[in-house]
Amino acid sequence: MSLPHNATAVVARNEVWQGSAASEPYECGWAREAIVFVRALEAPVKLGRARARVQVSPDGIRWLDHGKPFSLPARKDAISAVPVTHFGNWLRVAADLPKGGRIKLLVTIHLKA
Repeated sequence: MSLPHNATAVVARNEVWQGSAASEPYECGWAREAIVFVRALEAPVKLGRARARVQVSPDGIRWLDHGKPFSLPARKDAISAVPVTHFGNWLRVAADLPKGGRIKLLVTIHLKA
């Protein structure tokens, strides 16, 4: 019996997101499932009802929203998580924040073969 292959990709670290923002893309077509974690590293400012979304891509260039939008963390050290399946080859996280909105975050993608 072999152990499953697992990996963690840090796709945004200590980044401040304002306006329209997205994490680095990650090529992960080998994985069968993923979970995305978004952690607020500082208290978010004026997020209102801003939501993030997982995006998929066939080539790492053109992006489509995948699944349902999810809430960004509402306070420092809070974490949002979203499971992802049937995602093809590339993943990233994107968000559109309202004017004056800002969040400093850490985004990781945890993958399992």
